[in-house]
Amino acid sequence: MTYFPKQITGGLTFNFKVNLTAYPASSGWSLVAYLRGESVIDLQSQADGNQHVFNISAEITKTYTAGHYGYSLRAIHTSGTVDELESGVVEIKADLASLSGSSDLRSHAQKTLSALEAVIEGRASLDQERYRINNRELYRTPMETLIKLRNQYRAEVSQERAKASGKSVFGQVIRVKLG
Repeated sequence: MTYFPKQITGGLTFNFKVNLTAYPASSGWSLVAYLRGESVIDLQSQADGNQHVFNISAEITKTYTAGHYGYSLRAIHTSGTVDELESGVVEIKADLASLSGSSDLRSHAQKTLSALEAVIEGRASLDQERYRINNRELYRTPMETLIKLRNQYRAEVSQERAKASGKSVFGQVIRVKLG
């Protein structure tokens, strides 16, 4: 079971509750989420009956540096016992309200695909794969390799877009009834 969200958006209130019967907040347990990546972020839960509540204001989340962070969600008892409940990666998304107009919010795959397509387009008029001038050599990546990489990144971008629109990343779903 996953307790911790996989995304936090800067500039928005980050609020979620966790109800753990093995670690009730009313019995001296608290939760701490340690995030490590572009910066160091420690999130402390507050007790609400038996539930653990994380409520981080928009004023605080807007100061978070965007990026991917490793996290460890830990239950800590007043007696000193510490248990790790889960760990993984969380993405902190930039606060769009605080970004300049020149910010590039494309994913790595989208940026790489654009770069590969620009190289392929530029190479379309060049016929040399390598050449030498005054004992200096220049080797260009073979066109077949560039096209293979472009196709790989096209597929990755297509999956990102399908996921963002809520479509299946496995393609069309075919339902079969047996029996």
